[in-house]
Amino acid sequence: MLALSLLLASGAVTGCGGRATTHHKPGTTHEQASGNTGTLLTADDGSGHRLREVPAEGAPEVRLTARPDSEDGWNLQLAVENFRFTPDSTGGAALPGAGHAHLELDGRKLARLYGPWFHLPAAQVPEGAHTLTVRLYADDHTAWAVSGKPVEGMMQLTAAASGSHPGGHSHGATPPPEQADRTVTITVRDGRVSPAPARTELRRGERVALRVTSDRADTLHVHGYDKELALPARQEATLILTADRTGLFEVETHESALILTQLLVR
Repeated sequence: MLALSLLLASGAVTGCGGRATTHHKPGTTHEQASGNTGTLLTADDGSGHRLREVPAEGAPEVRLTARPDSEDGWNLQLAVENFRFTPDSTGGAALPGAGHAHLELDGRKLARLYGPWFHLPAAQVPEGAHTLTVRLYADDHTAWAVSGKPVEGMMQLTAAASGSHPGGHSHGATPPPEQADRTVTITVRDGRVSPAPARTELRRGERVALRVTSDRADTLHVHGYDKELALPARQEATLILTADRTGLFEVETHESALILTQLLVR
């Protein structure tokens, strides 16, 4: 009985070796988990995520580059060292050299990144010169830091007026919803989704426009396609994607964790 009690106690401490909780499951927050990697500092990254200090030798590194997309916006590449993307364990404990990234435009968060490539629609970048920043985070949402500074990469990006050519980007604006095969219009207010979440059926290859207006700033995420879109408060935002994968894919908001619709692609 004593041995059994010890085993049960040990299992409770280690989590029984189960898979880390993800940020999509109930009960998870952006507070630090029980991981003891590095040193948790009182300072934060400027957006409320505390810094997790690690030695400079072997610390995560990231460089950001961008190149114009032939149809719209830019394709961003995150070149990382001593780091791996771990989307399946987001929300779990901080593990060495693992986690995800945040993309910011002039200090405003645009998206959470789970891989080295991200398509930035031109519609999200106003005309003029801007600063793009990517910052690396642990699975528990603390920011990796060296010498008290977040691990990040920055670059300058200039968006020309709509209608000009690359660097001006004649294809810079996101295609209007009329160019999509299907348009789904959704409103989020006071934590409720209107119309009520349902399935949107699509044929493979169809283009769908997701037009979302939220009463609070949030992030739209299309599971399976790894597409994200910043949702400014009380402003309509549109994400257009080509349904080139079959299956059932949930569309949700990150911060409020609301299911907006399900894309059923046949």
